[in-house]
Amino acid sequence: MTLRLVIAYNFLRALTQRGVFYPPNLPRQIARISDASAVASEDWSMLEMYAIFRSGGRQYRAEVGATIDVERLPQDVDAQIEIDDVLLVSDGKKTLIGQPTVKGASVKATVVKQFRGKKVIVFKYRQRTNYRRRYGHRQYYTRLRIDDISVG
Repeated sequence: MTLRLVIAYNFLRALTQRGVFYPPNLPRQIARISDASAVASEDWSMLEMYAIFRSGGRQYRAEVGATIDVERLPQDVDAQIEIDDVLLVSDGKKTLIGQPTVKGASVKATVVKQFRGKKVIVFKYRQRTNYRRRYGHRQYYTRLRIDDISVG
């Protein structure tokens, strides 16, 4: 295995271990590649349809089958939700950009889990005044599994 392939394999493995999701149809044969000619023959341009949607003041890239952590939503686990605030939709060949949203576009998702993130420590300090304050904060999140992306 060449050095370039080893670096690419380790990068993809690190992403999956951290929970960062990459497209489900991205060629995963990179772990079994033994020579560079196999990489050149793979078609990396055949990515599925994706959409950019807004939730909780942030923007997320959604692909069918992906899991995304968004700020807390009021739905229960296993509930189906439909997000209509879609800013961009692309199928690999054609891209629709909304002004500000794409009319008729929606992202259907399933709530997988409600959870809290890691604790963030907020420490306030003022010198020479014996002023020290220590607070902790844990953000609430909702994990969504993207089921479908539809346009009009």
